[in-house]
Amino acid sequence: MHAKTDWKSIAAGLFPDGHSISEQDCFLSGYGQFEGQQIGVIGTTEHTPIGVEIALAQAQAILRIVREHPRMPILMLIDTQGQRLRHRDEMLGINSYMAHLGKCVDLARRQGHRIIGLVYDQALSGGFITSGLMADACYALPDATIRVMGLPAMARITKVPEERLTELAQSNPVFAPGPENYQRMGGLYAIWQGNLASHLRAALAQPLAGDIRSGLGLERGGRRYTQPVIDAVLHGGAVQIR
Repeated sequence: MHAKTDWKSIAAGLFPDGHSISEQDCFLSGYGQFEGQQIGVIGTTEHTPIGVEIALAQAQAILRIVREHPRMPILMLIDTQGQRLRHRDEMLGINSYMAHLGKCVDLARRQGHRIIGLVYDQALSGGFITSGLMADACYALPDATIRVMGLPAMARITKVPEERLTELAQSNPVFAPGPENYQRMGGLYAIWQGNLASHLRAALAQPLAGDIRSGLGLERGGRRYTQPVIDAVLHGGAVQIR
């Protein structure tokens, strides 16, 4: 079983000047002191699934930062097993709660807040989509676990034998879990090793260039078709595959 990473040690490494991050029912929120400025922090821990309560709590925390701290950077600490699979959450409309969370992240971005995601432990499916993949740039620690769906579950859904999917995962990052494969596909900007504060400093200084994930995936050889298709749609002409 994948060992859990202590969020407190991660927070201490990110914010050597101190922080006020607290945990309540696996939901993280607070502020970090970083080289003379404050950074808003929201996140999850204990591999918790994202149900209606945590989705709403994260959305409220983001809106509070937007309202009370204009243009403050926001760091999303990600450790989740994905969307909570319960009848209650489905009946309450978990899809709408998660869409609301995504809209709040986008609102913060439009209001001038830099959004940084850090997968410090585990990131799966819908819980990752509405957090790290909504950020301006998402990063991960080397030992993080990232995947949309496990290969056994993928085999059941697609009816493709698991042995074949395992074989495909050796050469195609789309089928393979792990931060290195998501970096190849452009979903991660970089993997943070060593001094976390220095990596956070570099991320805050990184020029904002919009959504460049498809371009990164093409450059890194992990997604060869996405950017050419986007270019063909935007500018016309045939799809040019490198």
